[in-house]
Amino acid sequence: MKHLRYEVRDRIAEIHLCHAPVNALDVDMLDELIAALNRANADPDVRAVLLASDLPGRFCAGLDMKKLLQSAPARIHELLTKLYVKLYDAQFELTKPSISVVSGAVRGGGMTVAVSSDMIVAADTATFGYPEIDVGVLPAIHYVHLPGIVGKHRAFDLLFTGRTFSAQDAHAMGLVTRLAPAAELLEHARGLARSLADKPPQVLALGRRAFVYSNDNEYRRRVATAVEVFCNAAATPQAREGLSAFVEKRAPDWSGASAER
Repeated sequence: MKHLRYEVRDRIAEIHLCHAPVNALDVDMLDELIAALNRANADPDVRAVLLASDLPGRFCAGLDMKKLLQSAPARIHELLTKLYVKLYDAQFELTKPSISVVSGAVRGGGMTVAVSSDMIVAADTATFGYPEIDVGVLPAIHYVHLPGIVGKHRAFDLLFTGRTFSAQDAHAMGLVTRLAPAAELLEHARGLARSLADKPPQVLALGRRAFVYSNDNEYRRRVATAVEVFCNAAATPQAREGLSAFVEKRAPDWSGASAER
C-alpha cells in the first residue's frame, strides 16, 4: 500500500499511516485505510487493531487542503463520504476492538480518523484541534458525536474557537482513553491491544457489536446533514479564501471574501 503500512504481530493488526509529510487525507489514502480495516476484520488470526503513524510528531493533519481547494463539488462529496460514512462503516463492522495511537499532532479530519476507533491512546506530548473554521470550512461531523463525548459547551468551545489543546486536556475531557510517555507510546498501546486479544474472541465480538449499536445514536441519519453542511461551507467565497491562504501560508482576508457574496 502506498499511504500506509500493514502488519500483523501478536494477533494484532497494526495499520501505520505513512503519507509524508503530515499524513494528509485524500481519497486514495482513505481507500487504503478502509481496505486495511476490512482486511483486519476478515483475518481470523487478528484479535485487535492498532491505528498509528510512522511519521514522527504527526498522527494526521486532516484533509489535504491543496487538493480540497482544487476539487470539484462532486469530488469533495466523494471524499467526505469516504471519511464520514465508509470509514465509519468499516469501524462499525469490525468484530475486534480498535485503538488509535496518537503520537503527535492530530487536526481536523485526522480527529475523525482518531475518534473512529474504540479507544485513543495518546502520547503525553500530543496535541489536538479542530482548526477548520480558521480556513473557512466546518468540522461538521464532530457536531454529531463530540458533544456526546465531552459535553455540549466544551464541544462548542473546541469546534468554534479552533484552538489547539493538549493531550492532558483531551484526557480530562474523556476524548483520550489513556496517556503514555511518547517514547513508550506504541508499546503501551500494544500492551492494551494484547490484553484485549486475550479475551474470548466470540464473546468480545458480540459485546462490541452490542456496544456500537447502543452508541450509534442514529449516526447514519445525522451524518447526511454533516456532509451537506461541509459541502455548503466549502462552496463559499470565504472557504476559497481560507483554503487559498492556508496553501499560500498567509493570513486570510475575510472582508474581501465576504464582498464576493
